[in-house]
Amino acid sequence: MQRKVLFISNTAIFSRFNIPFMRWFRQQGWQVDYVSDGKMKIPDCDNQYAIPIKRSPYNPHNITAYKKLKKILMNGYDIIHCHTPMGGVLGRLAVQSIRTKTRVIYTAHGFHFYNGAPLKNWLLYYPMEKYLAKNTDILITINEEDYNIAKRNFSSCKNIFKVDGVGVDLSRFYLHTENEKMLLRDELGYKKGDFILTNIAEITKNKNQIMLIKSLPELKKAIPELHVLFIGNGNYSSIKQKLEYLINKLKLQDFVHFLGYRNDVDKLTAISDIAFSASIREGLPVNIIEAMACGIPIVCSKNRGHNSLIINGKSGLIFSNTTEMKESIFKIYKSKHLIKKLTENAIEYSKRYNCELIIEKMTEIYKQCM
Repeated sequence: MQRKVLFISNTAIFSRFNIPFMRWFRQQGWQVDYVSDGKMKIPDCDNQYAIPIKRSPYNPHNITAYKKLKKILMNGYDIIHCHTPMGGVLGRLAVQSIRTKTRVIYTAHGFHFYNGAPLKNWLLYYPMEKYLAKNTDILITINEEDYNIAKRNFSSCKNIFKVDGVGVDLSRFYLHTENEKMLLRDELGYKKGDFILTNIAEITKNKNQIMLIKSLPELKKAIPELHVLFIGNGNYSSIKQKLEYLINKLKLQDFVHFLGYRNDVDKLTAISDIAFSASIREGLPVNIIEAMACGIPIVCSKNRGHNSLIINGKSGLIFSNTTEMKESIFKIYKSKHLIKKLTENAIEYSKRYNCELIIEKMTEIYKQCM
């Protein structure tokens, strides 16, 4: 009988991180199925199920999602691998009620409870994760802080690993020559002299784009060639509407661009002068690793995910407040010596996140489940 594995995540877009592992399972002769919101066709997948799993634990639609998940799990899977917070919660709750020999893996891409997190996060998410840990055969964390929390507090889960994220394809993300960058800029509609700051992230409250936007009038005065590119989902969100209102109010429309979801983030990263993130919470952000691999100077907020990746002043600049954020951007704009230093170190540090290394580690974990 053919063995089966099921991947679960809130969004279909997230599947791009799982494709190397799905492909590996199929090479081993497994049936590979996927549960997500179904908003795009997922490659390397035998069966794709569209179940809208909502991010908020309070959303009543998740009750329906839970019931649908239970029905799908009746197909009899040998392994389920859950991703994203609510995908992890609903997947593990659903399999708990019907499981026989199903092995459950959960990758925590950043616990909602962390050092400095609001008390409500600890009161809601921590007990939930502690309860679900006993029904998790393998728990995978992607940064040091989450790994230490799990090892200390979730002893009911016997197998806890730290894996350095989902991996970066270094054949797509690499240091480009100046000529290559200029050709890409011309292709994408930007000029040689433009100073391009990119923020690759969903438009959400957590990603905190508003922090940068409020500072743009001052930044533009000091950097006349500035262009800011917001790249990621969120075109219809209330957060984006608020940001657009603020941009119009501050008269920033000429140099602030919302590009939405893009398939050419490798090109947009390569043409950047700064890769920026002001996120409040991160697990281990792929966009920052990709920028490091391209040798793009990083300016990012202080949080556990960024702290795991960046050595402040050596492979990037980390800020704790608005003043430090602006100073970091100005430093990179003014200093070619600093750019050279950050570029060299970032490229070297990014090598540990090579997709091939992550696939090797993940396949060893999967073999434990077989």
